Amino acid sequence: MNETLERWGTRRAFILAVTGAAVGLGNIWRFPYITGENGGAVFLLLYVAFVLLLGLPMMMAEILVGRAGRRSPMQSIGHLATQAGASRHWRWLGLFGAFTVFCILSFYSVVSGWSIEFLVASINGDFVGRSAVEIGASFDAFLADPGRLTFNHTLFLVMTMLVVAAGVTKGLEKLNNLLMPMLYALLLVLAGYAATTEGFGPALTWLFLPDVSAVTPLVMLQAMGHAFFTLAVGACALMAYGAYMPDHQSLPRAAAAVAVLDVAVALLAGIAIFSVVFAQGMDPGEGPGLMFVTLPVAFAELPGGPLWLSLFFLLLLLATWTSSINLAEPMVATLQGWGLKRGQASAAVGIAVWGLGMLSVLSFSSLAETRVLFGMNPFELVSTIPPEIFLPLGGLLIAVFAAWVMPEQAALRALDAGPNGFRFWRALLRWVSIPLTLVVLGAGLI
Repeated sequence: MNETLERWGTRRAFILAVTGAAVGLGNIWRFPYITGENGGAVFLLLYVAFVLLLGLPMMMAEILVGRAGRRSPMQSIGHLATQAGASRHWRWLGLFGAFTVFCILSFYSVVSGWSIEFLVASINGDFVGRSAVEIGASFDAFLADPGRLTFNHTLFLVMTMLVVAAGVTKGLEKLNNLLMPMLYALLLVLAGYAATTEGFGPALTWLFLPDVSAVTPLVMLQAMGHAFFTLAVGACALMAYGAYMPDHQSLPRAAAAVAVLDVAVALLAGIAIFSVVFAQGMDPGEGPGLMFVTLPVAFAELPGGPLWLSLFFLLLLLATWTSSINLAEPMVATLQGWGLKRGQASAAVGIAVWGLGMLSVLSFSSLAETRVLFGMNPFELVSTIPPEIFLPLGGLLIAVFAAWVMPEQAALRALDAGPNGFRFWRALLRWVSIPLTLVVLGAGLI
């Protein structure tokens, strides 16, 4: 087992890559609607707190294992376990992470394909003058059309795997360096536009003035779960990226920068979305349909609405593209660890993910009534079990490995925060983050 020869070209490249892995549907689609369903500012406050107490230490643990091992996730864990005199069966955790992202990317590609469809429709002005009922009906018709879903799913996956096949520096790094600044520029433009609408003030009040009476155990659970989900922890993607991390980069500083950038995306997206929603007197608690039904109606009624809606769906496409590229990397790295060349590994992953994704495509038409497990159709199964159970389970096991199993000196060197910083991080991981992850996992199992 040889160390990986690839490295990110710069420290900035590593931060943008990990941010690209974290930023995606969770920030721009899930965060706004889950915030809307859970009382606005109070959810936001809890979410930020749990990012610091749960997400950040867990993210550092996963990156740390990859940096210490300098191999594919499966090989890194096996190598470090052997060094510690622990069971080499720990290495199967890397395979479990690859399986988790395999399931997630299969439905993620399908949903991301929706943003392609809506981007084209918004550029064409298809939403102008249409009611929420009409847009909802056209969305339902789109979902029931397997041909259109398959085309968008295929196009999005080809876009993803071509970048991964190009390699770390020529593919992932170049695209992240281009797309992540573009994503933030679009967000700032949209937030600036939101500031000109009548809903800007009410949106800020709703987002940043918490009503503590709205705190409930369910809201806390939702905030915990989202803090975990949004930082892409638990699938070994961050472990793969940690293996490529530059030698002299501060892991705590890089992880903190990623957390700040990730939360900033969610906040800017929330400001842009809720300003438009409040400007049209709509309900911020519309749920998952907020993105694909409520927003097209809201934007269509505003001056220059089609342009701003097009920019919004372009933003969503860019975010899901960077995220999917980073989801694919641990699977490709695992196959490379088994001897495949990067191009071969990328093709194998792309074909396998496409095949599983077709079950999600058909779940809105011919397989809509098919129940695979727990009364769920294929799309419901892969979009529920892997994110809500496999991710926290994987994150929990990675954290336990980093906190108690891997050699302490290897962890100390990889964290690069000094003895006191290492002890603080490990205590926080052991006695705060891991118990909170158990709560998230327990909630997913109930």
